[in-house]
Amino acid sequence: MYKKFAAAGAALFALAVPMTSSPASGAPAWGTPPPDKIVIDVVTVNGTGCPQGTAAVAVSPDNTAFTVTYSQYTAQVGVGSTPTDFRKNCQLDLRVHVPQGFTYGIAQADYRGFAHLEAGATALETARYYFQGDSPTDFVNHPYNGLMDDDWQATDTTDVGSVVYEPCGETRDFDINTELRVSAGTSDPKKTTSFITMDSTDGSILTTYHFAWKKC
Repeated sequence: MYKKFAAAGAALFALAVPMTSSPASGAPAWGTPPPDKIVIDVVTVNGTGCPQGTAAVAVSPDNTAFTVTYSQYTAQVGVGSTPTDFRKNCQLDLRVHVPQGFTYGIAQADYRGFAHLEAGATALETARYYFQGDSPTDFVNHPYNGLMDDDWQATDTTDVGSVVYEPCGETRDFDINTELRVSAGTSDPKKTTSFITMDSTDGSILTTYHFAWKKC
């Protein structure tokens, strides 16, 4: 059984090329969203970083983006950690219902969280994206180094001319694979703890994916 999330708009998306610095959110170059409601079905949510009931999806009212909220997405090493806690991942399998005459891609993804890294420790946030039936994109990596005790933010952006769109008239599930890793490095894991989380101070973080729209 999948969960349904609705808002005003429609189309299918795909972040599918190496990404660089981002244009302004909602830039006209990304196309005008359709006026009809869009519905995103969350077909599956799998991974150690998003146990059942800890991730949710919502579409923005203006159809320019959707957000994923996490509440238990943390990788850590050191005191209080298990041997597998250094790596956490989440795979979202989404189905976007598009109105007739439109298709979509993903132009930008914004990730936010918090990291506490001891001196010598390192962390990595990484993501890749693909329509089922297509080859996955390369992972887009964002590394962090200790000492660090602060919020972090990472943006993956595809140039307008390189956005990959859902083929018109087809419905394919879209997969988003994200991963957090942390390494003790030269820090002492027997005395300290280092971690990275997709999480805000209130226990959740909105990871935002920006649609690119095109008429068929």
